[in-house]
Amino acid sequence: MYKKILVPIDILENDLTQKVIPHLECLAKLSNADVIFFHVLPIASAIVNAYSFGFDEFKDKATVQTEQAFHQLLDTINLPRENLSFSIAFGNPRDEILHIAEELKPDLIILGSRRPNITTHLLGSNASGVVRGAQTSILVVR
Repeated sequence: MYKKILVPIDILENDLTQKVIPHLECLAKLSNADVIFFHVLPIASAIVNAYSFGFDEFKDKATVQTEQAFHQLLDTINLPRENLSFSIAFGNPRDEILHIAEELKPDLIILGSRRPNITTHLLGSNASGVVRGAQTSILVVR
């Protein structure tokens, strides 16, 4: 059924990620799907830190830390390791998720979302932006 599943996560939001994992494991096992985890490092923090010690240096450090966190996460997933991969980007999470989804053309996107609050209603959430903009099926886990 699903051959490729995209799982955008905030690598720092462990509780939200852990809610997504059981759904991912179940669906990926059904069809031996490839799973691509995806994390977006916000460009705003990159710009702030770029002035203190150079953008390339910050980008490398942030990327290395995120890669280490991904390797730890992937070790906990109950799926064949050869079916798991990850990707990292800098930018706006919603835009980058939609961009990689268009590029990879997954059969399914699984993402976590918190309960909406007043800020979400006024500004919108990344999850709602992805749901509105994606051209593929999406499972939103709360």
